[in-house]
Amino acid sequence: MNPSDEGKDTVLCGNCGRVRTGGCQCIPSDFWRRPEAEAALESRDVTRIVRLLRARTDLSQDAIARMTGLSQGMVSQMESGQRTLRSATKKQRALEGLGAPWPEPVPDSSPYTRQALPTATFLQHAVGTGSMTGDPPHSAQNRESRILEDVQRREFLKTAGAGLAVSPLMSLTSFFSQNQGVDQIRAADIGQIRDAAAVFSGWDHTYGGTAARAAVGGQLRWAAELLNTPCPGALRADAFAAVAQLFMVAGFMAFDAYAHDDARILFAFATECAEEAGDWHLRAKVYSHRSRQAIWCGDPDTGITYADLALVRSDRLSAREKAMLHTARARGFAKLGMPKETLAAVDAADSAFTTQSDAAVPEWMGYYDAAQHAGDTGHALWDLATVGLYSTASAKSRLQEAVDGHRDTYARSRAISGIKLASLQMHDRDIEYGVATATRALEDMSRVRSRRAQDDLRQLRAIAARTPDAAGVEALDTRIKTLVAAS
Repeated sequence: MNPSDEGKDTVLCGNCGRVRTGGCQCIPSDFWRRPEAEAALESRDVTRIVRLLRARTDLSQDAIARMTGLSQGMVSQMESGQRTLRSATKKQRALEGLGAPWPEPVPDSSPYTRQALPTATFLQHAVGTGSMTGDPPHSAQNRESRILEDVQRREFLKTAGAGLAVSPLMSLTSFFSQNQGVDQIRAADIGQIRDAAAVFSGWDHTYGGTAARAAVGGQLRWAAELLNTPCPGALRADAFAAVAQLFMVAGFMAFDAYAHDDARILFAFATECAEEAGDWHLRAKVYSHRSRQAIWCGDPDTGITYADLALVRSDRLSAREKAMLHTARARGFAKLGMPKETLAAVDAADSAFTTQSDAAVPEWMGYYDAAQHAGDTGHALWDLATVGLYSTASAKSRLQEAVDGHRDTYARSRAISGIKLASLQMHDRDIEYGVATATRALEDMSRVRSRRAQDDLRQLRAIAARTPDAAGVEALDTRIKTLVAAS
């Protein structure tokens, strides 16, 4: 490196990995000087740029996907004219990945801006002192994807003084009392954060995020304050990893409770902490959660992109983690109505799950057992089966395996898989089996508070309503109405 460049950000090509301003020749230097490319760049027409790259260079769709952060499916649809990239944030990210000139940000047309929140506002959202009603899962706001990943990454977690970090979101000393009696981070403090994350995760799996998340606020405040406390160098990575784990758990609780903006903030911060800690396992898990949330909120393309980001260094991940991420990709492709890609992702997930890996399985991945794998892949196939793009048999088999395999500690997962299975059985006019399966799932739902599961119940009720005169359907409808109203 030229000494004069020392300290500057080094931008690497997302395709070849070379320094963008140096040896990278993926895109010829004269490409951006072509009149058609200049016109497309002037109007930030990334869809047109993708078509020009495919026509004027040797770049494959996969290469363009890697460089832009989009999925290969999205690039294919853009090239064929089936889809157009409209999000200003995604356009900017794509142009930066391609090394396009004039990369200054463009204001988003969405009224929902993606600016970093002031500290107090961040805390109100992140730890529960503000509104917690959440957003509808498929609202226009969410489709505009108010994801905070565009918070300035390189400025987000920089070391300051003797403390861990004072990022724009974590300069919390004005909000808290100074230090709260802690003059230096100790191993016991990190252990407390990890223990809290494990306890809250257990509550979440058993009772759902709506009921459990109210208890998390105090621990989030404690963890946030520690990030402004002096820390021995030997504990720095562990401290960041512990905080990442706690914020990740809190983010999933918020997601389950439909407090989607809160979840995005918590996940964004957890991602940065995991990367600062150099913890590839936590990074993969947080991206898995972000993928699932994006898909649930009606943005499967972003969901697939998150899963792909988590798989960047899959060689460092355990078999279970790779299976989890391929399953997320499968669910995204299924939502896009792409059966070939969905089945390929399910096959990749199955293969990963049954493959021996030298990478250690993190303790908090213990939930991802055979039942969880069957349920997650079954959910992906469910989306294809209900619209006639795939046989229902495989989806029902996997969902049944999940229902049979989940222990009581994973009541929410068992309930959701049971509701999905009952919906397919009703869909196939196996009314008797559907009513019996749904009745068992409702027993789990009676002690679980999960907005996601409630939505699945509403979907089951709509499917059951197609056969209102069948035995047991009326009683089932009444139970669902009562349970949803009481939650």
